[in-house]
Amino acid sequence: MLTRPRIRHCRACGNEVAYRVPADDNRERAVCLRCQHIDYENPLNVVGTVPAWEDQVLLCRRNIEPRHGFWTLPAGFMELGESTEAGALRETDEEAGARIELQGLFSVLNVVRVGQLHLYYRARLLDTDFAPGPETIEAQLFREDEIPWESLAFRTVRVTLERYFSDRRSGHFGIHCADIG
Repeated sequence: MLTRPRIRHCRACGNEVAYRVPADDNRERAVCLRCQHIDYENPLNVVGTVPAWEDQVLLCRRNIEPRHGFWTLPAGFMELGESTEAGALRETDEEAGARIELQGLFSVLNVVRVGQLHLYYRARLLDTDFAPGPETIEAQLFREDEIPWESLAFRTVRVTLERYFSDRRSGHFGIHCADIG
């Protein structure tokens, strides 16, 4: 069940909306009672990276809610006007101050209950000089056995890291898709 708040007013004219199934549609939508404008609600895209240096990955300790003080991969909401790759690069720079080279899409995770899609790219760190931004308490490299598994902020991060280290052991990186409850 999606937990996002419902639209109350039309984006086109500001009038009240009602949820109904428009003609030639199959889902309930926010339809303006005055101008008949239809607002389509779509998932939010979260983009990020799995930045690696040799046998280590870079994690950031969150300085914001939700999950303040917990560890995460550098990631955040994609902005209008940017590609998923550009968003992943931007978020890695903003959160960790890390310079990276993208190496391909790694995980696609559906978080239906909150209306989000998480996309993580594998990335190669160009150096180990980090400059975390205001959303990050600290950025640190971890080997697999050093990962603070019980202090990870989100299930999408855990799943992505588990699959990353599994692929690393096998010597072959794939693209992983999953639904996160």
